[in-house]
Amino acid sequence: MKSDANTASLPVGRNALSATLALALAACGGGGSSPPPTGGPTPTPTPSVATCAVQNQIAFANDVLNEWYLFPDLLDNTVNAADFNDVQSFLDARVAPARAQSRDKGFTFATSIEAENELINSGSSAGFGIRLSYDTVNDRVFLFEAFENAPGFAAGMDRGTELLAIGTTANNLVSVNSLMASGGPPAVINALGPSDPGVTRVIRFAQVDGTVIEASIVKADFNLDPISDRYGALIINDGGKSVGYLNFRTFFPQTADAQLRDAFQLFNSNNVDELIIDFRYNGGGLVFLANVIGDLLGENRVGQVWSRTVLRESKSSENETRLFQNEVQSLQASKVAFITTGNTASASELVINSMVPYLDPANVAIVGRNTNGKPVGQFGFDFEECDLRIRAVTFQTLNANDEGEYFTGLASTVPNTCRAGDDISVQLGDPAEASIATALDFLSGQSCTPISGSGAQGAQSVGGLETLQPERPNAAQFEIPGLF
Repeated sequence: MKSDANTASLPVGRNALSATLALALAACGGGGSSPPPTGGPTPTPTPSVATCAVQNQIAFANDVLNEWYLFPDLLDNTVNAADFNDVQSFLDARVAPARAQSRDKGFTFATSIEAENELINSGSSAGFGIRLSYDTVNDRVFLFEAFENAPGFAAGMDRGTELLAIGTTANNLVSVNSLMASGGPPAVINALGPSDPGVTRVIRFAQVDGTVIEASIVKADFNLDPISDRYGALIINDGGKSVGYLNFRTFFPQTADAQLRDAFQLFNSNNVDELIIDFRYNGGGLVFLANVIGDLLGENRVGQVWSRTVLRESKSSENETRLFQNEVQSLQASKVAFITTGNTASASELVINSMVPYLDPANVAIVGRNTNGKPVGQFGFDFEECDLRIRAVTFQTLNANDEGEYFTGLASTVPNTCRAGDDISVQLGDPAEASIATALDFLSGQSCTPISGSGAQGAQSVGGLETLQPERPNAAQFEIPGLF
């Protein structure tokens, strides 16, 4: 999402939207996201019934779309606000024509100001801290990742763990196989319970080595760590050649720039000039951090065009061109392989698209699966009294060659693609893992099987498994697919 959510709330400082709208330039995505207007207090609203009546919130959302939506000709103007009793359903109806053209695949949504600000500022989330996928054919659910500072990992869960049964106590465990067979993924999501601190579930699970554990796990607040201390930044010795490996989980929180600089310091100290950047599960986030990655890849490119942000014609005065800026730890890689899946979206795609003009066509590839296809981003618009933020698609991001029409994914625009699996039985960062092994082969000049087709494989596709995602994800789940 162009939820370049930079800071919790940046004042527009350019045009006022209207007296009734608080514009939160929280750019997310593109894409990425932009944060809301800076300096805004963390809302603890106690709104009056009149102020926060649903119809007032819908009217606010309608004003946002009418003035700022990137594709004004793709809004359904026949929609009657009186027919809706929640903001998200109204938004879905209004942007349906854009969604039908794959230009807004759930990118316009309503969320909580407070929850998203916590995500932007500190990476705060609540839950087990695990990311889940499912196999509908065999009715099984697996972890594709676990955050090390969260309850799931502490209980013994990690990449490749299979959930076997879920209950509120040890006496009412229901097998995941039964849940999937009776109600599909929503039944599993319901069984896991709300993402609130203190929610407890007894879960029986099998680790990769076959060890079965049954544990009572309490959901808790935890801070997202965008670069794992275990496998986030590594030097891979590939036949005597040092290859830098960066696994960037999420473009949140905004303080992740320090971790990125540390990673590139590691690469520079090992004279790395070939990189694997692993975005396979990265759903995007702050454009600010995408720009930092660009600068770190931009040695000798300071002052050249990194990306262009383009709004609708009536807002063209807001268009911006972002140039490479100086970074002490910058490097100029000769070859880069980006690992991607259908979960790779927004700010992740921005980085890839913006680097293409600066790499020899023979020396850049996406490896794994096609990306989501989100070259657009959102600004955030706040109705503070109601803790309501409207994330509306408001801009498109182009690279230095003015390319940015990858609504069906980057496979049709990146010079090289290499199809590869996502082997969840092997830890991320391991050169034997299927996608990493294929990326190393590409960097070594070996041929590969292209990613077939030009169409995006869907936001949930992770190669063989589908991401477990609620129909109405919370702020963290929208940016970090599969998070529970």
